[in-house]
Amino acid sequence: MSSADITNLLGRAEQLISRLEGLLPHALQEPDWSAAIAWRYRKRGSGWGGAVLDPIRHVSRISYSDLKEVDMQKERFSRNLAQFVAGRPANHVLLTGARGTGKSSLVKAGLDAHAAEGLRLIEVDKADMVDLPDLIERVAARPERFIVFCDDLSFEDGEPGYKALKSILDGTVSAAGDNVLIISTSNRRHLLPEYHSDNKTYKHTDDGELHPGEVVEEKISLSERFGLWISFYPFSQAEYLAIVGQWLSHFGLSAEAIEAARPEALVWALERGSRSGRVAYQFARDLVGRQGAQA
Repeated sequence: MSSADITNLLGRAEQLISRLEGLLPHALQEPDWSAAIAWRYRKRGSGWGGAVLDPIRHVSRISYSDLKEVDMQKERFSRNLAQFVAGRPANHVLLTGARGTGKSSLVKAGLDAHAAEGLRLIEVDKADMVDLPDLIERVAARPERFIVFCDDLSFEDGEPGYKALKSILDGTVSAAGDNVLIISTSNRRHLLPEYHSDNKTYKHTDDGELHPGEVVEEKISLSERFGLWISFYPFSQAEYLAIVGQWLSHFGLSAEAIEAARPEALVWALERGSRSGRVAYQFARDLVGRQGAQA
């Protein structure tokens, strides 16, 4: 074999090695933690692509005082989060219930309240829950305290992230690292689909008690590993109008203008089939935007 052939062969080998390196798993790169207070965990590429923490440079700002008609939920959530930030024992949190009632906003408000004390947030998609142990290990030595947040979490039967999350939650907060708190929102109380056929697994004992079968127990077992459950409920008409008024006031409308907007706000909710905080906020933005255009 000539020297030219050897050189050519070595060049092709180097190209092959370079391509293989791009397919191999890469360790999660250490980000610049001073760049943001919130981060998004992402995988680049498919299959064996590398994982990164992307800074969220424009975090949606909302405070506890902006959230109306959820006082009980705010009190329970803020107390638990304050314990965590202070280094005291706290529970992982599952926020469940009606859509648009403030579950995600409550998490954002908590971050806003404690960011100056070193609280940080890492948002993780449910598809990436399988990487949760590696992510937690990455931040374990950091001085900050981290919310690992998964919004609108639910699993279908057999999804791999289910077992990873279950193992992390199995135990106290310290099992996931003293500086990590898992917070998830979901429209499903037990995070897994529930079927009518599941009822067939219930068993009656001789004393008349009803006990769930293995299928039901398995579906309950994940959600009950969250130490704190906080439920959100659909708003009444009065509560919805109170939230509309709060947002219109936030945008600078007078009390007279807010009162005049009530009928239109009710029509807006009727058209969308929902009296949620999200619908109230959307109405307020639409009304103020239209009035600004007319001015």
